[in-house]
Amino acid sequence: MPGRDGTGPAGPGGGGGRMGGPFRAGPEGYCECPKCKTRVKHDRAIPCTSMKCPKCGSPMTRV
Repeated sequence: MPGRDGTGPAGPGGGGGRMGGPFRAGPEGYCECPKCKTRVKHDRAIPCTSMKCPKCGSPMTRV
């Protein structure tokens, strides 16, 4: 720990993913089909990965 004051190591931080950073996932957004690029509005109660594309049936991803 720098300075031994409980602040932890120095580093860039910022991170990504759901907890913060530029790629955090919130309640709004879209689910997109990686095959045909169809987009549907994300429903906060249903993960995009458990949804099927309405056009081609492929699993959706979050965008």
